[in-house]
Amino acid sequence: MQQLHGLLQDGSRVAIAAASGMGGIGKTELAWQYATFHRDCNTYPAGIWWLFVRDNDLAPQVLQKALRMGIQPPDTLDNLEERLQFCYEEWAKQTSGNALLVLDDVSDYRAVQPLLPRNPRFKVLLTARQIVPPPVGCLPLKVLKPEAALNLLRLTAEDLPGNGLGRIDAQLEDAQALCQWLDYLPLGIELVGRHLRRKQTLSLATVLQRLQGQRLEARALQEAEAGMTARRGVAAAFELSWAELNPPARTLGCLLSVFALAPIPWELVAECLPDWDEEDLEDCRDDELLEQSLLSLVEDETSDSAQSGLVQPRYQLHALIREFFAVKLQGHADAEILRSKFAVVLTAVAKTIPETVTLEVQERVKEALPHLEVVAEQWSHLVEDSTDAIESFTGLAWVAQGQSLWAEAQKWFKACLQMTEKRCGAEHPDTAKSLNNLAELYRAMGRYPEAEPLYVRSLSILEQRCGADHPDTATSLNNLALLYYARGRYAEAEPLYVRSLSIREQQLGVDHPGTAQSLSNLALLYESMGRYAEAEPLYVRSLSIRQQQLGVDHPDTALSLNNLALLYESMGRYAEAEPLYVRSLSIWEQRCGADHPETATSLNNLAFLYESMGRYPEAEPLYVRSLSIREQHLGAEHPDTAGSLNNLALLYEAMGRYPDAEPLYVRSLSICEQQLGADHPHTASILNNLAALYGAMGRYPEAEPLYVRSLSICQQQLGADHPHTAGSLKNLAGLYKAMGRYPEAEPLYLRALEIFLNRLGENHPNTDKVKSNFIDCLQQAISAGQDSQLSQHPTTQAMLKRVRETE
Repeated sequence: MQQLHGLLQDGSRVAIAAASGMGGIGKTELAWQYATFHRDCNTYPAGIWWLFVRDNDLAPQVLQKALRMGIQPPDTLDNLEERLQFCYEEWAKQTSGNALLVLDDVSDYRAVQPLLPRNPRFKVLLTARQIVPPPVGCLPLKVLKPEAALNLLRLTAEDLPGNGLGRIDAQLEDAQALCQWLDYLPLGIELVGRHLRRKQTLSLATVLQRLQGQRLEARALQEAEAGMTARRGVAAAFELSWAELNPPARTLGCLLSVFALAPIPWELVAECLPDWDEEDLEDCRDDELLEQSLLSLVEDETSDSAQSGLVQPRYQLHALIREFFAVKLQGHADAEILRSKFAVVLTAVAKTIPETVTLEVQERVKEALPHLEVVAEQWSHLVEDSTDAIESFTGLAWVAQGQSLWAEAQKWFKACLQMTEKRCGAEHPDTAKSLNNLAELYRAMGRYPEAEPLYVRSLSILEQRCGADHPDTATSLNNLALLYYARGRYAEAEPLYVRSLSIREQQLGVDHPGTAQSLSNLALLYESMGRYAEAEPLYVRSLSIRQQQLGVDHPDTALSLNNLALLYESMGRYAEAEPLYVRSLSIWEQRCGADHPETATSLNNLAFLYESMGRYPEAEPLYVRSLSIREQHLGAEHPDTAGSLNNLALLYEAMGRYPDAEPLYVRSLSICEQQLGADHPHTASILNNLAALYGAMGRYPEAEPLYVRSLSICQQQLGADHPHTAGSLKNLAGLYKAMGRYPEAEPLYLRALEIFLNRLGENHPNTDKVKSNFIDCLQQAISAGQDSQLSQHPTTQAMLKRVRETE
C-alpha cells in the first residue's frame, strides 16, 4: 500500500494490474484496502468515488454521481468527454484538496482514457486485467511468493499458535505443495484456507488430493491461454467450496449470479425467494456463502456528498465467483424459475417509479437500478404480461429523465419500443404506449417534429384496438393536444382536449386525477387564447381534485397551483397569484430538488409576477437561477430556455439596462425560430419585445419589420380579434407615431380600440386590465392624430361611452 500511495502522489493515474491478466490475484482487494485506509486518514478531502467499469459504462456512472451532487453538464456540450470534464471541474469547485477516483476492473484502458479527469487534483486508481502502458503508473501484481502464500494460508485458516508448530507448519510440505498447485493466487489460497478453518481435522494432503480431482466445468472462466492453469486452480478452489454448500445455499448462489455485478440489496434477494424462511435464507447467506468466501460483505459506493467517503454496507460477488455461479445456474433444475422470479421482483420495483421522479423516489430505487438494467437488457421476455414487461424500460427512462440524462432516457424508451414491436406487433396497444412514451420524451426535450408522428401513430392504434372512448385513448388525445399547444396550434389542440376530458369524466370519474389533468390542460389552452372566464373554473376544479386525491404536497398539485396563479396574474389579480406561486415553488424544491426543470418553471413564473408588480430586485435573482437550471438540465437550445432568456431581457429592459437585454432577446428569438418555428405565437411575442427595445433605443428602422412580422403571426395564428393581436396593432401604431407617420398610426389604433372594446363588452373577468389598455391606446391615438378628428370619431365616442358604462 505504501508503494501504491507513492505512485499516486508522483502521478495522477495508477493501475493495479495482473501481470498475466488473471483474476483472483487481489487487485480489487488492494484497491479497496487503500481507499478505505485513506478515507479514514482523510487523505482525499474532496472525496472518493468507487465505480465498477468492467462493461465500459463509466460515463453514465459519472453523470449519475454528479447529478447526486447537483452537477449537470449543459446540453451544449454534445461531446461526451467534455460533459464528463464539466462534471469533474464542478466537483473540484465544490470541494477542496485532492479527490480519488477508483475504477474497478477496467478491461480496456483505451476506452476509458478519454473519459478520465484532466484536473491534476484528481488521482485515478484503476484495477486492470492487463498491464497499462505509460504514462500511467503501474503496480503489477504477481502471484505471491511462497512464504507470503504460506502466511496467507496460516492467516485465513486461523492457524497462528502461540507455542509449538501449528497445523500448517506441521504439514509444511503438503502446505507448500498446496500453495504451489494454486499457483500462489491469493483468492484460491484464501478459499482453501477458509475451508481448512472449518475442517479442523482435515489433512492438507487430503485437501490437495480433492483439489486435483476437481475439473473445471466453467468454460467462462477460461480466458487467456497464459492464465489457463492458474484459472483452473482458482476454479478448483471454487469447486471445493461449492461441494461444501448445502442445496439451498447452492440455489442462492445461482440466484445471485442473475443480479448485476454491483452491490446487491438483500431485500431484493429475499423477495426472489418468497417461499424460503427468512432465518434459513440468512443462514445460507451468512453461514454458507460468507463463510465460504463466495459472497463478500462490502461497503458500497460513496454517498451523495463527496465528503462522506465509503459507507452503506452491501453484499457483493467477486466477478469470477459470479461467473462460476452463472455456469452452475445453467445446470440448475430451477434456472428458468430463478431468472423469472428475479425479473418479476425487479419489475415490481420498476412499477413503483412514477413518471415524475422525485428526490425520494431516486433515493429509494437507486440501488435497484443496475439490477433493473439486467432485466431490461436480458430478461424482459420472462415477464409474462407484456404490459408489465414495459415497466423496467419506462422506470429506467423516467429516472434518467428526472435527472436530465436525456440520452439515457432515449436509449431506454427506444429499446422499449423495439421490444414491444417485436414481442407484440406494430399495432398492439403496448406498442402504442411505447410510442407515446418516446413522444413524451421528445416533447420534453423540445424536439416537437420528432414527437408528432409518434403521437399520431399511437393514437391511431389505441382508437382501433382499444376503442374511441378508452382511457388510454383519452391519454393519447391529451398528449397530442399538449404537443399542438406547445407548437401554438391552438385550434387543433382544443377539440382533442375536450374529447379527452369527456372520456375521462365518463370512464374514470369526475374526481379522478386523470380528469384533473384534462381540466388543467384545457384551462391552460383557454388562458393562452384569452378566454379567462372559461379557464378559471376548470383550474379551480382541477386543483381541488388533486389536493383531495393526491395530497397537498404532490407535484401535480404544485402544477395546478402554478397554473391557477398564471391565470390570476394574467387577470391582474396579483395578490391572489403570489401565495399560489410561492407554495408551488416550495413543493417542487422539496419533492424534486432545487435544480429540477419544474423548479425552474416556478422560479420563472414567480419572477414574472414580481416584475409585473414592479418588484425588480426580487425578480432578477429568480430569473437568473431559472435560466441557469434550464440551460444545464434542458439545454441551451430548449424552448423553455428561450422563455427564460426573453423574460430576463424584459426585466432588464424595464430597468433601463438595454445593453444587457438585447443579446438575450436575440438569442431567445433564434431558439424559438429554430425549435418552434418562424410563425409560432412565442416567436411573435419575442419579435414584439425586441422591436419594443429597439423603439426605446430610437432604432426605429430595426423595430418596424419586427413589429410587422409579429402582427402578421398574431393575426394568422391567434385570430384578428385576439388581445395579443390588439397589442401588436397598438405597438406598431406607437412606433409610427414616434416616427411621425400619423396617417399610418391612426387606423391601427382604431382597430386595436375595437378589439379592446369588444373584450370589455364580453363582461371579461379582467375588465380593469382591458380598460387600462383601452384608455392608454385611446390617449395615444388622440395624441397621434394631431390635425385629425380621431377624438371625435364615432367609434372613439362609442368606446368612451362603453368605458364610462363599465365604471
